[in-house]
Amino acid sequence: MSSPSSRRLRRALLPLSLLLVLLGAAPLAGAESGARDPRRPEPVADDQENPYDADGHAPIGVMADHMHARGEFMFSYRFAPMAMSGLRDNSTELSDVDTLAVDNPFFGNPGQPPRMRILPREMPMQMHMLGAMLGVHDRVTLMAMGMLMRRDMTLETHNLMGASIGSFDTGTSGLADSSVAAMIGLSDGPVRAHLLAGVGLPTGSLDETGEALLPNGMTREIRLPYAMQLGSGTFDFQPGLVVQTKRGRTSIGGQVRGKVRFGENSEGYALGNEVLATAWAMLQPAPAVALTARVQFDSMGAISGRDGMIMGPVPTADPANYGGTRVTGLVGVNLAGQSGAIREHRLAFELGVPLHQDLNGPQMPRTWQLMVGWQRAWALTN
Repeated sequence: MSSPSSRRLRRALLPLSLLLVLLGAAPLAGAESGARDPRRPEPVADDQENPYDADGHAPIGVMADHMHARGEFMFSYRFAPMAMSGLRDNSTELSDVDTLAVDNPFFGNPGQPPRMRILPREMPMQMHMLGAMLGVHDRVTLMAMGMLMRRDMTLETHNLMGASIGSFDTGTSGLADSSVAAMIGLSDGPVRAHLLAGVGLPTGSLDETGEALLPNGMTREIRLPYAMQLGSGTFDFQPGLVVQTKRGRTSIGGQVRGKVRFGENSEGYALGNEVLATAWAMLQPAPAVALTARVQFDSMGAISGRDGMIMGPVPTADPANYGGTRVTGLVGVNLAGQSGAIREHRLAFELGVPLHQDLNGPQMPRTWQLMVGWQRAWALTN
């Protein structure tokens, strides 16, 4: 019998496989209809600048979507706030009564009640992502990305009788995990495709602490649960594949990426493996503007092992209450400067809301996400 994680992986790959089959037929269609290479601008008069297409990049929420020619360098910045609230088990919303009846897996340890007594209410997050890409060959582009992250969580504490005794806030901020990757070109004709081979670097901390209001009414500094830590603590293999094509004012693309953890971290656990599949379509009414629509499927396994310093009557302390699957719908716009000081600068926005969430155990579902980004490329050599 196949495991739930393998079934999720097959569901993730099926829509992308169908998309890749359709894109694979595009070269034949392009040969019949005279489709042009999307990287080559339309001919213009000698006294005019070539248009700088806004759809030359994927929606801003898609990472590692494009290659660079040899000697070309690109710098990017992305700001990504998102929010989570409430609690969900699988696809079912949980009430306070439901959650307070959940067993505390740490019952039996000193001070641990038999049931959940601390309930997460909301969790806003902010990510600042800095990226750099360098074309070392026309078919090989290197990429590095670092991230600063801030996480805040509001929780409400109940006493042993189940009555609320107050709320408290915790927060963490600092350097999160980083990554380096190589993009290897497979095709640069009407259908463009490249492979991704990346490594995640454990640059985020695992020992963040904060003050918590306990069910007995006392406050104490504790090691914060996994959801509030800034890193994974493991090196990760991050493979992927990107395929995209353009016809006139429209373009479509797809990406599948994975994240495979290498062993446990220094605290005795490993975050779950991940798979992400996304497909997008873009319409460019003018060279300076491209409207984007995207669907994303992502799946993450539960945490294996556990940090012996993390325990408590709160769902976020249980390693089993992590991971699951999400389907997210996103819309956005890409803007490309056409002349003067803003030429070749790109500014993009993308807003997403969950269409479906099936989460492991009581955990907070996502309510919305936003990404705003700026990109600029330079030719380092003539």
